[in-house]
Amino acid sequence: MEEKKTAVIAIGGNSLIRDKEHQTIADQMAAIQETSVHIADLIQMGFEAILTHGNGPQVGFAVLRAEAGRKLFGLHTDPLDVCVASTQATIGYLLQQALEREFRKRGIQKPVATVMTRVVVDPQDPAFQNPTKPIGPFFTAEEAQLLMAREGWVMKEDAGRGWRRVVPSPKPKKIVEISAIRSLFEQGFVVIAVGGGGIPVVETPDGTYQGVEAVIDKDYASSLLGKLLNVRYFIISTAVEFVYLDYGTPKQRPIPRMGISEARRYLEDGQFAEGSMAPKIRAAMEFLQNGGIATVITSPEALTRAVLGHSGTWVVRDRDL
Repeated sequence: MEEKKTAVIAIGGNSLIRDKEHQTIADQMAAIQETSVHIADLIQMGFEAILTHGNGPQVGFAVLRAEAGRKLFGLHTDPLDVCVASTQATIGYLLQQALEREFRKRGIQKPVATVMTRVVVDPQDPAFQNPTKPIGPFFTAEEAQLLMAREGWVMKEDAGRGWRRVVPSPKPKKIVEISAIRSLFEQGFVVIAVGGGGIPVVETPDGTYQGVEAVIDKDYASSLLGKLLNVRYFIISTAVEFVYLDYGTPKQRPIPRMGISEARRYLEDGQFAEGSMAPKIRAAMEFLQNGGIATVITSPEALTRAVLGHSGTWVVRDRDL
């Protein structure tokens, strides 16, 4: 009997915002609707899929809105874990709407469900002392200097695209709602889970959970989810069609395929930017080392071609090169 084609499909938060002129919910809905077309293509190709998504820009917008409300109206601000929860729900809702609409058009009989997901992190994770996760919009260097001085933010240049605020990004250790996610997945649902990397929580001595100020990288959380569900493929939908060497330079060139050893060497050489492509490559390697067959990294519009091997970057085990 043919083995099921199972996949975690991770949708980048940045890929849902095309540019500074297209950031509204209506704009994001249009991008999500377009992405849903490509996800439906994969479903029709026989994939059983679980979806995850980033929220870097969106959680940053939530923080900015809270700050504006505090300054203008004296309203309370929300902690980062609550901002992650709100964006997880919002993007999950938009994805459900778009997928159900696309499935109905094609006659696909697949239920869709979003699971609000908490992800446990280690309170002693060194990431809390070294913020690296970019959130929110891009700023010029001059704007960043002003914001760092005025707001006390930590900001870093992000892969040649501008400056962004960075926050702690601890590694995911456990997915609290994994049993519910697994149950729905086994029943044939397209499940949307660990949105934005999951709501970051720590375990307390009494066995309950407490939210913390952080944003978990969605690719690491997605890799962990793939391991726990024993899926075969990890598909990362991001803003670029390929992983590139010498990205953003005249020598830029795509990598169609690479093994774990090659990927590790490129990481050590500094080829992949932190807060951008580097976490994706590390998550891809972790997925393969934990039993996955392949990771595919590409843009939303190239998803189908990439899965068929005609586009995108495939990261595989060395023996499968």
